[in-house]
Formats: sequence, C-alpha cells, structure tokens
Amino acid sequence: MAATHDPYAALRVKNFLWLIVSYAMSTVAREGQIVVVGWQVYAITKDPLSLGLIGLAEALPFIAVALYAGHVADRMPRRPIAIAGTFGMLLSAVALLLFTTTGMIERHVWPIYLVIFLSGIARSFTRPAFTALSAEVVTRDIYVNAVAWRSSTWQLAAVIGPALGGLTYGFAGPAAAYAAVSVLMVIALGALWLVTHKARPQVLEDIPISQSLRLGIRFIWNEPMLLAAMTLDLFSVLFGGAVALLPIFAQLLGAGPQGLGLLRAAPAVGSLVTGMFVAHRPPMKRAGPALFIAVAIFGATTIAFALSRSFALSMVLLTVGGMADNVSVIIRGTLLQVMTPDHLLGRVSSVNQVFIGASNEIGAFESGVTAKLMGTVPAVLFGGVMTLVVVAVTMWRAPALRRMREIHTE
Repeated sequence: MAATHDPYAALRVKNFLWLIVSYAMSTVAREGQIVVVGWQVYAITKDPLSLGLIGLAEALPFIAVALYAGHVADRMPRRPIAIAGTFGMLLSAVALLLFTTTGMIERHVWPIYLVIFLSGIARSFTRPAFTALSAEVVTRDIYVNAVAWRSSTWQLAAVIGPALGGLTYGFAGPAAAYAAVSVLMVIALGALWLVTHKARPQVLEDIPISQSLRLGIRFIWNEPMLLAAMTLDLFSVLFGGAVALLPIFAQLLGAGPQGLGLLRAAPAVGSLVTGMFVAHRPPMKRAGPALFIAVAIFGATTIAFALSRSFALSMVLLTVGGMADNVSVIIRGTLLQVMTPDHLLGRVSSVNQVFIGASNEIGAFESGVTAKLMGTVPAVLFGGVMTLVVVAVTMWRAPALRRMREIHTE
C-alpha cells in the first residue's frame, strides 16, 4: 500500500516548534526566577523554613485549582488558556521587578510569597492546556519522540535558566535578573501567539462539573501502571528533593549566587543528556525495571550529595541524579499520553500536575520544615533514605509496573 501524504505535516511541525519555543522561554524564565527568589529570600531571612514557604506558596493554589484547570482545558480551546496563563506569569515577573526596585522586599518578604501564590494559579491553567495542546498538534505514532523532545527542551531550558538567573543576580543584582525574566516571558507569550492550531476539544459529556472533575481521577485510579508510576514519582521527589535547600548548600560549599545557579542547573544537565539519548533511541525494552533503577539512583545520589563538601563532586552528583530522574519523567509522560483518550487529556494531565506540584512544591516545603527541625544535612539524608524505601514499597505493591516492558504507542 502506498504511503499516505499528510497535507498538514508542515503546519504540525511549525506549531509544535512554536510551542517548544514558548515552553523553553517560559521555563528559562521560571527556573531563573526560582534561583533569584531563593537567594534573595534566604539572604534576608537566614531561615531554611523561608525557603520551604516559597514552595508552599506556589503549591497551595496550584493544587487547589489544577483539577478545575484540567476540566477547562477539555471544554474550551486550549491555546487561549495557555496564552492567558503565560500572561499571568509575565505579570508575576514584572511585580517582582517592581517590588525589588522600590525596596519593598528589603522591608517585607511577604510580597514575594503573594506573587508566587498568584503565579501558581496561572501555572495551574497553563500546564494542562499546554500538555493537551502539544498532544493535539502531533500524530499519535510519534508521541514517544515528542515527549522526549519536549522533556529535553525543558531540561535545556532548565540548564540555561538557573545559570542565567544566578549569574545575572551575582554580577548585576536582583532587579536586572527580574528584568531578564520579564523579557523571556514576553518572548514565550509571543511564540505561543504564533501557534495557529485552533482546534476546539470535542465535548463528549453533558455532565455536572463535579462529575467531570472526577473522571480524570477515576481514569488514573483504574490504570494501575499509570497510578503506580505517578505515585512513585510523587513520594520519591517529595522526600528526596534537595533543590529547595540549594541556597544553603551553596553557602556551605563556599559559592555565591553564581554557584547556586550552577548547582540548580546541574540536575537539568543530566536530564538533558538522558532526554537526548532517549529521543534518538527506539522505545525502552524494559521500561518498568528501568523506572525503579532510575529512582533508586536518584535516592542514592541525594544521600551522597548531603555528605559532599566538594563543589565539583556536588555538581557531579546532582547531574547523575538529574539523569536518573528524567528516565522517570519520560516513562511517566509517555504512559500518560499513550493511555489517555484525547477527550480526557486535559483532566488527566491536571491530575498528573497535582502529583507533580505536590511532589515538587510540597516537597520544597517539607525540606524547609525538616531542615528547620533536624538541620539541613540530616534533612537531605533522611529524604534520600526515604526515597529508597519508596522504591522498595512500590516494587512490592505494583508488580505490573515492575514487569512492564516496551510501551506500545499504537
């Protein structure tokens, strides 16, 4: 049979590229902003709990709104939602710039938490809309490669963002860093505006909103492998993440904001290497075992990082941890897009974002509280050990995931 020609192939490529550009620029901006906010807050307060409160300020609105945001992404055109959310994040960056230039942050830290709270709401709408939109513009047979390329783009942006934020803060000050973040968000918004895909999701259910929200949760609950993969990621990052405490480790290692930017970028360097490798390889033949091995490596590198007093060794450990973590990201992302029907992608993606938001931002809060109670190094050691415990328990409780081989995309 002769191969069929896709008349929309060029348009699909163009739209996907603009989405990737927008995703990359917004990620560079956000990751750079995180470094600036973390160093600025800790320099003022000298309290590890203040770093945890940054994560909590972002997590609470994000988790509260995420399910509704997924419902909206399945009922309304996804492109305008993504544009509105990106514009909200731009306003947050501008607000931080104004608070810094007026000196308000030097007198009160609470404006930072307020801005982060509001940006969490914007981000909760942007993520499911973007995930569903990126799935719309590519064909199903290239989902695995698309997820790998999107993940690699995120990781490259996550390398550039912290380094840019730390270097700009160190050499030009926080105001210049926030100005750079604002410019990058403008570019992200412009790239998203150039996406011409305007397909409206088909509404298949005429049901109350409460029942619609439950559909995404029920779908994941009834897919044991997807639920296990998401739960593994949730608890491993919840306990094992040392990222929120990096401003303290940067000082312990004798580094300034420039060093903090490099430490923050190191996991993304490792993730980028993994993503580029997977993007050029056929599907994993033993995806389940690879997932558990990767998360175990992540926990082990977290323990070693807590004990390291060498900046170079700490960079290497964070890089290896990032390589392992991205294996989990790619497998989970591929499972989500392959197993989820198109009309549920927004809601299922929003549930996934709740898992991610809980693990990253609530994990940052947990790290801050634990560091306040136990000390910084014991807190990270505890988190690494608990990650290994989570791996062991999940392997025992999820045999289907443990035995999973190649992920089929057809």
